[in-house]
Amino acid sequence: MANYEYESLGLGISGSISHRSIFVSYYHLGDQVYYNEFSRLFSNSYGIIHDNSLDRIIDSDDTSYVRQTIREDYITGTSCTFVLCGAITPYRKYVDWEIKSTLDKEHGLIGVKLPELKIVNNGCHKPARLQDNINSKYAIWTHWEKLICGGTFTIKRIIEEAIEKPKKLINNSRAMMTRNG
Repeated sequence: MANYEYESLGLGISGSISHRSIFVSYYHLGDQVYYNEFSRLFSNSYGIIHDNSLDRIIDSDDTSYVRQTIREDYITGTSCTFVLCGAITPYRKYVDWEIKSTLDKEHGLIGVKLPELKIVNNGCHKPARLQDNINSKYAIWTHWEKLICGGTFTIKRIIEEAIEKPKKLINNSRAMMTRNG
């Protein structure tokens, strides 16, 4: 059996946003510093942030089991998913699976452009499933600086906006990634 290290962390927030729970998807080897900063900035304002990174190991070669575990153990019970988009994020299968599970559950979806993600020809490379839902107007796209500078008011507004999006806008038709790019 292979050891699948889970590349994302659950972020449970309670307090001023009606006990909303959010899930944060990101490539932990490249973007951990942004997750840490996100946690540091919002933990005081929103109450409890649970960093379960040590619990994110799924020990199985069975991809159906791994995807079910992502969906049932990490996405279920949340209201939305933040996808921290760095340079490597579009190539990570777990990020794709987490986005798919979020959409399967009809939860809100928010993409965050991290500073090292380069803009080329007025755009940047995002996970394809996230881009599909930005195009359909289901997912919200924001920049790290806007999210961080806006503080608790901005994050609360974005979460509520994402949750209220019409579910008919969801585009989850893309084939799932089977390996990292």
